[in-house]
Amino acid sequence: MKYKVLKNNLATYNTPLQGLGAPGAWASFEEAAVKGQAPGKGLYFPESIPTLSKDFIGNIKSYSKEEIGFAVMKPFVGGSIPDDVLQHIVNETISFDFPLVKVSDNIYSLELFHGPTLAFKDVGARFMSRCLGYFNRNKDQKTTVLVATSGDTGGAVANGFLGVEGVDVIILYPSKKVSPVQELQLTTLCENITAIEVTGSFDDCQSMVKQAFADADLAAKYSLTSANSINVARWLPQQLYYFYAYQQWDQDEPPIISVPSGNFGNICAGILAHISGLPVKHFIAACNANDVVPRFLETGNYQPKESIATISNAMDVGNPSNFIRILELFHQETESLKSMLSSVSIDDITTEETIKNVFEKCNYILDPHGAVAYYALDEYTKWDNNAFDDSNVPPPPGIFLETAHPVKFPDVVEAVINKKIEVPDSVEYLLSREKQSLEMQPSFDMFKEWMMSKNI
Repeated sequence: MKYKVLKNNLATYNTPLQGLGAPGAWASFEEAAVKGQAPGKGLYFPESIPTLSKDFIGNIKSYSKEEIGFAVMKPFVGGSIPDDVLQHIVNETISFDFPLVKVSDNIYSLELFHGPTLAFKDVGARFMSRCLGYFNRNKDQKTTVLVATSGDTGGAVANGFLGVEGVDVIILYPSKKVSPVQELQLTTLCENITAIEVTGSFDDCQSMVKQAFADADLAAKYSLTSANSINVARWLPQQLYYFYAYQQWDQDEPPIISVPSGNFGNICAGILAHISGLPVKHFIAACNANDVVPRFLETGNYQPKESIATISNAMDVGNPSNFIRILELFHQETESLKSMLSSVSIDDITTEETIKNVFEKCNYILDPHGAVAYYALDEYTKWDNNAFDDSNVPPPPGIFLETAHPVKFPDVVEAVINKKIEVPDSVEYLLSREKQSLEMQPSFDMFKEWMMSKNI
């Protein structure tokens, strides 16, 4: 498999969208994973979409998670990693559960918080870390993973890369703007993980990281790569849990799937899985107040804007990077896209009400991101049912993605449900650890000076 480059200049296009692909600049999976960002600030994209056989999909319940993971990922790796090594990477990536839990008569939760950092990003971070570890096995120079985080990405990356030979990780996070559990996940691992506590906002952290990737001096000293979903090694394995959801699906018709969407990497992976052969009736991109994509689907105009802070903070993205990949999956045909994808914007008040109502009626605790997805799915299935104009027809079944454990957002969730959330055993040990971070002002010059002074 080779990877082409998509020009990341979507903001200059309005419907009809054309010319997103950049000719040439092909890369192998290894090159795309190691570089992270494509030339010209573009995104790597598979040259073709693999098709899984109908027999594989029809008999998916007879396969193990490990067999499914290998079958899905092998075409994308395309010879960059030997089969036995890839199987080992897959096995370690998915070494926890992905349960599909019934919440109400027609709505199911795909719980993606059973990994080591209680967030869906564990899958991509673990896969990417092990791929980079393999690619660096015979290299003298270490790869440095540089990432800005508002909480979950940093924890997943720190855990995924901990102890990986030939890889150092530097995580920038905004001081006093992540939850206590998230901060402990970022700052207590040490070894090859360095946490920098920036006395500013997430936007400050992200700006410092972007400037670092564009700096010639740092490029000469370091082999830098990204660890967010622009990197194909973190984006592509997110397909896997959609297959695991379908493996557990017990309804006759394919599911409607609602995904909390910020940078749109997660839902893009789900759509990719569908195009590869996974049965899905419809996708819903559930957004918070950051409504660039809902507005695009309504008006045909793509207009990024400054992000708005919400209680579902991981989705606070005003210019989602991966939406360009979604457009490419539909060949920039917006009508075809809209037939398969809906997107809605949901405010904080509705999010809190949803957490409260679902807890009271279903005894199920949502995190703020899952609550956005639940509400969007519930509203869509009610509308879809009304389209039949028959109250005797039950609403269609659907799945929403619960992307993080509620314990990571105690200030919001506990206040709404008026109950203390039990801390899972998998993170209980963190509470006795001491935070170790380097405090830094939101200054790229200061960050660069520190980077240049490091011994590598």
